[in-house]
Amino acid sequence: MALRKSTRTGVVGVAAAAMAAGAFMVPARAASDTPPAGDGHRATQRSMDAIVKAGTPGITAQARDADGVWEATSGVGDLRSGAPRGKDDKFRAGSITKTFVATVLLQMEAEGKLSLDDTVERHLPGLVRSNGNNGRRITVRQLLNHTSGLFDYLDDEKYIETYTGEGYLKHRYDTVPPENQVKAALSHRPPSKPGAKHAYSNTNYILAGLIVEKVGTRRSYEEEVRARIIEPLGLKNTSNPRTSVHLPRPSSRGYSKLFKSAPDRIDDITEMNGSQGWADGDLISTTGDLNRFYKALLTGKLLPPKQLKAMKTTVDSPGAPYAAYGLGLARLETSCGTTLWGHAGGIVGWLSMAVTTPDGRHQLAYNFNGDWDAASWLKLTEAEYCNTSP
Repeated sequence: MALRKSTRTGVVGVAAAAMAAGAFMVPARAASDTPPAGDGHRATQRSMDAIVKAGTPGITAQARDADGVWEATSGVGDLRSGAPRGKDDKFRAGSITKTFVATVLLQMEAEGKLSLDDTVERHLPGLVRSNGNNGRRITVRQLLNHTSGLFDYLDDEKYIETYTGEGYLKHRYDTVPPENQVKAALSHRPPSKPGAKHAYSNTNYILAGLIVEKVGTRRSYEEEVRARIIEPLGLKNTSNPRTSVHLPRPSSRGYSKLFKSAPDRIDDITEMNGSQGWADGDLISTTGDLNRFYKALLTGKLLPPKQLKAMKTTVDSPGAPYAAYGLGLARLETSCGTTLWGHAGGIVGWLSMAVTTPDGRHQLAYNFNGDWDAASWLKLTEAEYCNTSP
């Protein structure tokens, strides 16, 4: 599960791409999809409170299981006014967007509009051809499972310089066409050969979004996501912002530590141009909508069996023997042996996660409105599924 990067640079998307590699690495026990008997969600609430006490402004969460729907918050949604986080808060979900994009492309494959083994060149002729990058050797499948070998545009030095510290505060309202992000990535040689290994790169999903627009019958990737997923599932609180800088209400403020030289400085960065995330991370949603989406996905409501099987066919994430990545979907094994499917998402100001058991019967989604404590993601997930206390 991967996120936009990074606390070490303060780039436009934050919080370490660790989820792609090692953040889900926990000691594994005997496999099971049934969490241990516990005390409801009290361990989850205690974990949320501990994370807030450690410095995250606020958290909103929702769990769904055999006992029904549990919603809870901890901390504040506005550091200035002290207003609490809301159970229905809308937030920027970051790389959780990738599961939506992969779902759209797999639906298109089921309709015969493309094949996962099509090359990037077939759908985006001439776009990926420079510095050793060759779209004729990269497939759609390799984009979706991050084995394309393409450089992550968020690691580009010029991109980092533009969106670090004062640069970010100056440029966060800029409209960034996806072609700009592709250009930044292709100014570098590919770190590895196509198919050689899993290496999380946000560039993959910029290209995936462009393929959606080439293959689809609608005018934009956002319209395909809305028509194919958001509207059929009734996700009334989920949207793609396009170039809007605002969060729809109800929502809390989002906060970031943008300056390495001032580690205690916290900036309110709630407003940002949605195009800076686009198909690799622009989604706005709620915990309830994310739980509804992942349950529908894992229980076959969005994809035929063949495509869902392909989505769940994983490649190993280097350095994370208990995590694996499929097509826009990651698998996690908790310390108590529970298998989970889902995705994490980080974008400047926000950290989110949404996971579910394979049968869709036990789900958890949550969001931090501060982007600097990625290490606590798993603590909260473990608290819910393994009844661990801080």
